[in-house]
Amino acid sequence: MSNHAPVPFETTLHVRDHCLCLAAQRAARSLARRFDEALKPAGITSGQFSLLMSLNRPEPPPMGAVASLLAMDRTTLTANLKPLERRGLVELLTDIRDRRSRRIRLTDAGMSTLNAAMPIWVGTHAEIDERLGDTEVSALRAGLRAVA
Repeated sequence: MSNHAPVPFETTLHVRDHCLCLAAQRAARSLARRFDEALKPAGITSGQFSLLMSLNRPEPPPMGAVASLLAMDRTTLTANLKPLERRGLVELLTDIRDRRSRRIRLTDAGMSTLNAAMPIWVGTHAEIDERLGDTEVSALRAGLRAVA
């Protein structure tokens, strides 16, 4: 039996209505579901789209740089790369400057998938931007960048 007093239900309501973390989590899940559904015809999820887009660079980036950009640890990045690697959309390369490091290359199939996904992403984003309005979407992006 606990000696702690229960947290009042009013506190739960206050957290629900004021917690930035909860609001961001709910918004992120909602946006991810919306983009996941939209990107189905391209055969990827919103997370896979972001990962493929992060690899769209002149030179294959190192694992650490991609993990940092996507705000995930290297273990999570490795787990997210595996299905893309199995599908032939990405390939892991040994870094010629540091044989202990790996770089990630977007394959031709990966670039084709990204090209197929781009118009879907653009259209879905336009719908969301229109719903929010220019001022709101600009403020939202600025606020998200500030806390990231």
